Amino acid sequence: QVQLAESGGGLVQAGGSLRLSCAASGRSLSSYGMGWFRQAPGKEREFVAAISWSGGSTTYADSVKGRFSISRDDVKNMVYLQMNSLKPEDTGVYSCAARFGLGKYDYWGQGTQVTVSS
Repeated sequence: QVQLAESGGGLVQAGGSLRLSCAASGRSLSSYGMGWFRQAPGKEREFVAAISWSGGSTTYADSVKGRFSISRDDVKNMVYLQMNSLKPEDTGVYSCAARFGLGKYDYWGQGTQVTVSS
């Protein structure tokens, strides 16, 4: 089992930055692909970014390309999401997730709230 816990959310003005962290426990993340997802009020959860188990490949939603950056530190068992040039439409609960291989994400954190004011 992998337990995931997000932190780093908060209230920020448009144009600002936040760095989200995802701490893992229970197992090493080194074999897991990791992703960040978000859910805005009244909307379905959507994909934000992903990083391969090796860290050699990253994928981003079109809406965040060039503004967000996902990274991982397997020594610390952490995954990060650096968010720059934030927009009000980035508001939502951000969750990290882990998967083994390329299948569905098996493990999810509780999420951290990000609110971007205009």
